[in-house]
Amino acid sequence: MKRFIIEFLKRGLISAAGGPIIISAIYLILGYSGVVDTVSVTKIGVEILTVTLMAFIAAGITAVYQIERISAFSAALIHGIALYLDYIIFYLINGWLKSNIDAISIFTAAFVGGYAIIWLIIYLITKKEVKKLNSEIGK
Repeated sequence: MKRFIIEFLKRGLISAAGGPIIISAIYLILGYSGVVDTVSVTKIGVEILTVTLMAFIAAGITAVYQIERISAFSAALIHGIALYLDYIIFYLINGWLKSNIDAISIFTAAFVGGYAIIWLIIYLITKKEVKKLNSEIGK
C-alpha cells in the first residue's frame, strides 16, 4: 500500500502542473472565439485549483496498475471508476456539466463508451504484440 501511495503522489504531482495550463488554454480559446469576455477572479481561482486536483487524481490513479495482487481487469475497473468520479465531480463543481439526469446520463454514456473503446484498442494492440513476441520466441 505504501508503494501505491508513493507512486500515486509521484504520478499526480508530475501531472498536476498540466491543470493550470489546460484551464488557461481553454479560457484563451473561449476568449479568442468571443464566447467569454471576462471571468471572475473567484471562478478562475476555483477552476485552476480543481483542474489541478483533477489532473493530479487522474494521473495518480494510474498507479493502480502497479499493484501486483489485483488482476488487470480489477485495475481497469478501479481506474475507470476513479476517473469517472474525478471528472463528474469536478465538472459539476465547476458548472461545466448541468446537474440534471439528462446531462449526467449523456456524460456517463460518453465516458463509458470512450473508456471502453480506448481499452479495446489497448487490448488489441497488446494482444498483437504478445502474439508477435511469442512467435519470435518460438523461432
